[in-house]
Amino acid sequence: MTADELVSAYLAGLERADAEAVLELFAPGAIVHSPLYGPKPATEFYPELFADTSRSRLTLLGVTNGRTQQGARLIAFWFHFDWRLPSGAAAPFDVVDLAELSEDGRIATLRIVYDTVNVRPVFERETGTSWRPGEDHS
Repeated sequence: MTADELVSAYLAGLERADAEAVLELFAPGAIVHSPLYGPKPATEFYPELFADTSRSRLTLLGVTNGRTQQGARLIAFWFHFDWRLPSGAAAPFDVVDLAELSEDGRIATLRIVYDTVNVRPVFERETGTSWRPGEDHS
């Protein structure tokens, strides 16, 4: 699968809140690192994200290809995420996702990078929770 095909499939599944379609793109044991949810197995992250989503519209802004320092294939994709929480509250943001791919071309690690300054307060009010680095999450 090309980078453009992977990103297109990922964003389409994300916009539809289709966990099965999204998780097919991930290798077994894949981890997602999110500024709001923290590091989680993809199999836990997407059901939680979709439970916290009433609607989303995604606009792709760019895709790049590269390699990690260890030689793994790396895809970066930049997009606008017009996210609506369960109440309909708006929590939009621009984001760059960094997808490190396994040898079979599926996502092994996904790092989600965006500024949460405007999103976090809305998210925390809505869900009553949020992960923050350095806090006790037990």
